[in-house]
Amino acid sequence: MYLNHGRIGNNYKVEDIKLPVNMEKRLEALGMTRGTSVAILNSKNQGVLIVKVRGTRFALGRNITENILVR
Repeated sequence: MYLNHGRIGNNYKVEDIKLPVNMEKRLEALGMTRGTSVAILNSKNQGVLIVKVRGTRFALGRNITENILVR
């Protein structure tokens, strides 16, 4: 399942990130790597998700969340 299909309040584990190398490296620098736990805190308009990764909140757009595979 991709992160944009997740439900608010649930935790997921990142299995794969299928983004261009520069975007993937940026997410890794922020702490989102394979095996990391991600909690969905809120969902905003147009598919923007507010997520918590390693104690830090991020807002990720649909173009990013639809390319992060989670379980």
